[in-house]
Amino acid sequence: MAAEGKVTGQSQEQFLLLAKAARGAALASLIHQVLEAPGIYVFGELLDMPAVRELADSEFSPVFRLLTIFAYGTYADYLAEAANLPPLTEAQKNKLRHLSVVTLAAKIKVVALFFPEFCSPWDYLMLVTIMFPQCIPYSVLLEQLQLKNVRQLEDLVIEAVYADVLRGSLDQRNQRLEVDYSIGRDIRREELSTITRTLQEWCQGCEVVLSGIEEQVSRANQHKEQQLALKQQIESEVANLKKTIKVTTAAAAAATSQDPEQHLTELREPAPGTNQRQTSKKTSKAKGLRGSAKIWSKSN
Repeated sequence: MAAEGKVTGQSQEQFLLLAKAARGAALASLIHQVLEAPGIYVFGELLDMPAVRELADSEFSPVFRLLTIFAYGTYADYLAEAANLPPLTEAQKNKLRHLSVVTLAAKIKVVALFFPEFCSPWDYLMLVTIMFPQCIPYSVLLEQLQLKNVRQLEDLVIEAVYADVLRGSLDQRNQRLEVDYSIGRDIRREELSTITRTLQEWCQGCEVVLSGIEEQVSRANQHKEQQLALKQQIESEVANLKKTIKVTTAAAAAATSQDPEQHLTELREPAPGTNQRQTSKKTSKAKGLRGSAKIWSKSN
């Protein structure tokens, strides 16, 4: 792909150099060669040349109009004016169809660009920056490109992918083309204001999303500070309780003239006589139960 792009760039530069010296019929013939040359999909530099612009007011005005359609228009635009334009070769038809697919993919994305009010700021930013696949139904492509069947359409798309005009996948199950990437087309001067407005709206959407993120970060920091303060408060209360217990134990031990640690040990452990009394009680209960069992057996 890189080598092909380099060759294409060199051939385009050669055509531009030839166009500087060409006039009239020679220039019109050169334009036809450019429109048929593989890999050349941008024509803005050629249109800006003074010699080419002079064709608009000459007998070769149809050639100039055809070049304009290749730069900005679609195959449907050509068909609408086909009676007043030169006929296209098969290679020129396929190239213009490739450019038409690029335009259709761009129009689908324009809905998100020009109408951000239909989605949240975050969704708007994601739509613009992530470049989600633009899905074009087969039915739309068949109608716009004037193709007879799906096989011709898929062959055309595969050819466009190999020409690096677009990247995507053919969804045969859902009958649609998913475009992940497409080349940029030439831009009219009157469209610059629209592009500027779109970029401004995109910047505003970014600012809204950024402010929302900053607000969420602020809330998270406040919650973190509250949790840290609560943790410190609990630790302080636990420390105070330990101090209180220690002071109370020391005071009780001093009252009984005992060591505080020994006093705590006596509070935790029961007196030795208590265990013996409990053991003797359990033993007497067990003996009583055995005796009652014997009496019951004799009575039987």
